[in-house]
Amino acid sequence: MFKIKAADGTNNITGKKIAEIRKTKKISQRKLATKMQLLGFDVDHYFIRRVENGERFVTDIDLVVFSRALETPLEEILSDIEDKI
Repeated sequence: MFKIKAADGTNNITGKKIAEIRKTKKISQRKLATKMQLLGFDVDHYFIRRVENGERFVTDIDLVVFSRALETPLEEILSDIEDKI
């Protein structure tokens, strides 16, 4: 079965940006998972790690919840991704 990958071979193009934003805001992976849980999204810190490392595919729903939990516009998460495809 064919799977779409980013230019660097990862399963998503937003994980590194999510990690950058999270670290800038000084939020741990565990804390981010807790914030996402409070928004009704059942995840744990392993989910966050897998997204940030590019091991997991990311859906549009995931991106919206990341945006809300990080209190960051979705556009910021999606910025500078054209060269990663």
